[in-house]
Amino acid sequence: YTGILMFLACVSLAPKNRMIGNAAKSQVITNYKNTVHGFKKFHGRAFDDPFVQAEKPKLPYGLHKLANGNTGIKVRYLDEDTVFTVEQITGMLLTKLKETSESALKKPVVDCVISVPSFFTDAERRSVFDATQIAGLNCLRLINDTTAVALAYGIYKQDLPTPEERPRNVVFVDMGHSSFQVSITAFNKGKLKVLSTAFDLYLGGRNFDEALVDYFCEEFKGKYKLNVRDNPRALLRLHQECEKLKKLMSANSSDLPLNIECFMNDIDVSSRMNRGQFEDMCAQYLMRVEMPLKVALEQSKLSRDDIYAVEVVGGATRIPAIKERIAKFFCKDISTTLNADEAVARGCALQCAILSPAFKVREFSITDVVPFPITLRWKSPTEDGLGECEVFSKNHAAPFSKVITFHKKEPFDLEAFYSPQDLPYPDHRIGYFSVQNVVPQQDGDSSKVKVKVRVNIHGIFSVSSASLIEKQKGEGEDMQIESEPVVQNENRAEDQECASGEKLDTAAGASKPKVKVKSIDLPILANNIRQLDRDVLNNFMEYERQMIIQDKLVKELNDAKNAVEEYVYDLRDKLSGIYEKYITEEESNRLTLMLEDTENWLYEDGEDQPKQVYEEKLDALKRLGQPIQDRHREYADRPRAFEELGKKLQIYMKFVDSYKQKDERYLHLSAEEMSTVEKCVNESMNWMNSKMNAQSKLALTQDPIVKVAEIIAKIQELDNVCNPVINRPKPTVEEASEADDQNNGAHNGPSAKQGAEGKGDAKGSQQTKPGSKEMEVD
Repeated sequence: YTGILMFLACVSLAPKNRMIGNAAKSQVITNYKNTVHGFKKFHGRAFDDPFVQAEKPKLPYGLHKLANGNTGIKVRYLDEDTVFTVEQITGMLLTKLKETSESALKKPVVDCVISVPSFFTDAERRSVFDATQIAGLNCLRLINDTTAVALAYGIYKQDLPTPEERPRNVVFVDMGHSSFQVSITAFNKGKLKVLSTAFDLYLGGRNFDEALVDYFCEEFKGKYKLNVRDNPRALLRLHQECEKLKKLMSANSSDLPLNIECFMNDIDVSSRMNRGQFEDMCAQYLMRVEMPLKVALEQSKLSRDDIYAVEVVGGATRIPAIKERIAKFFCKDISTTLNADEAVARGCALQCAILSPAFKVREFSITDVVPFPITLRWKSPTEDGLGECEVFSKNHAAPFSKVITFHKKEPFDLEAFYSPQDLPYPDHRIGYFSVQNVVPQQDGDSSKVKVKVRVNIHGIFSVSSASLIEKQKGEGEDMQIESEPVVQNENRAEDQECASGEKLDTAAGASKPKVKVKSIDLPILANNIRQLDRDVLNNFMEYERQMIIQDKLVKELNDAKNAVEEYVYDLRDKLSGIYEKYITEEESNRLTLMLEDTENWLYEDGEDQPKQVYEEKLDALKRLGQPIQDRHREYADRPRAFEELGKKLQIYMKFVDSYKQKDERYLHLSAEEMSTVEKCVNESMNWMNSKMNAQSKLALTQDPIVKVAEIIAKIQELDNVCNPVINRPKPTVEEASEADDQNNGAHNGPSAKQGAEGKGDAKGSQQTKPGSKEMEVD
């Protein structure tokens, strides 16, 4: 599963590789021109979009207009100026999240569910979906943030009303870094249905951060004569400190200090702020909290008394003034039972488990809504005027499909767009669709053309199919239009009258007048707004694979370099410590000089060398250092190994002595076996004594005459010879009888055996039957 979390959505491009997530966050100030953050809001946006142009001066990195009019991000990568699309940058982030998941799970990760703001349009959703393909992920669903939160809230509830009872209505309020979302959801056992959504696209935690930044910029300008906005690094540092101060003020109402050392021009700056001042300067933002709450409640057609609980998530909801306004509006204490930072990602994980065939999870259906009204407009080349119809109203259930019946004699074009009055975006287009190969009936009448439109599980609109109903000569028959299987409401439909006499029909079967017809599938040419071409997308996927390989090579190179540096520092410390008595003074001087030379080389000529050079340096150091490490290790481990061997020898010597003293436990063992055991014990004893004597004559600075591995091998050899004998069980009475019978037969020969059997028969001696407890033993 994957959730795009704002504090991790950071990508830093460097001369040799990329850093993503926490590693990139550490580069925000030092490599500010090439560290990209806050890019999620540029998905599906044109470069000329007023919002993009308003954001441009606030960003430390550069934006660039792409050939298709989209917003690109200009950075320096591999020592070249490079423009990446927003899809590529998000693909980099998703690649990192994929690697992190695979490392934690120890298995490949392919399926994912990604959350997006509920107000994301078709173009924005397609852009995010393309990013998942660049990262090599199979996106099972793009789920709205607040819907993911609702799933995380409801799936564990054991006391939800049954489907026949009144649903439990819960409000979910999510204020994150840059947006404010509200949804009202109805819960019944095993399902949730989103009733309404509302949002403020441009209200979030960053507005409160910027209010603090603006205040301190003005204060420092007058107090220290510093123009902070002229220095990007200083401005970024101030943003970071203001964010920390905001969090502190959420927990403290007293005056709090703001201190930044060497802020600009080696000047230290300081100031103070309290929660009351902060709320006064943010009054314009706090006033905007109520409107989305009001809109969501009105569109849900519920009253405040119908609300069961108000759950808040998102970092900005920790601000006390925001929580107070939410609680005051609903006349209800707010609930914080969900993890404010992880609730969305947890909901994504649950939805991914539900959709993936690899897991069995409790059934829980989700019905989401369409955020903005969608209208369809059509026109034929030879027709005058346009026809249009609203196919999906605001808060219409989704996923959902509808079938529109047209009466046409020629191919015609469809245009899908959001209702301009409801869309807070300058570009309200979704896409253009051309229905091909439409011809009149044989009698010259208009043909009936059925066009299926749908909002799919990702919230993306499409014209999914078109078919021409051709009348046939012959006997009449019933015509049925069959519906597809219903999956989370995906293919439900409804009748609706549209402008220009066209009709929106149900996808469910219905009886028609008897007439013989033939359905012919028609091709559709689709042109979605701001959609990446397949060839371009494939090129991006290949480029991402190349960047992954490059990152891997750089990581291996850095690991090799770090291994040399780590070995130098570690060995140098130990030479004057635990290794001191295991090395001669001459060896110590030579090795210390070599370590110093290597350290100097690392920061001079060795700053940028191939991986093989670092590996050769490390091998050269280990040729001198490894013998010293071995002496230390052998000296520490050798006494324990000899002690273990001595214990084994004592056990086996005691065993041999017991046998010689006719211990009845060992009378079943043969003399040949015991002779082998005794010989092995004596040889091992002599070997141990000789090695211990020889080792005691050596100095600690000399290589050991016997190694721990040899002692362990001798113990294993001793066990292999002695254990099978000492652990052989004493034979049972039955086994002893069979052995004696075999011995008698071997001594007397076949004729004697037969004679014995005959004699036994003559005497009528009783034979022992199988399973009998009575037997004779000679």
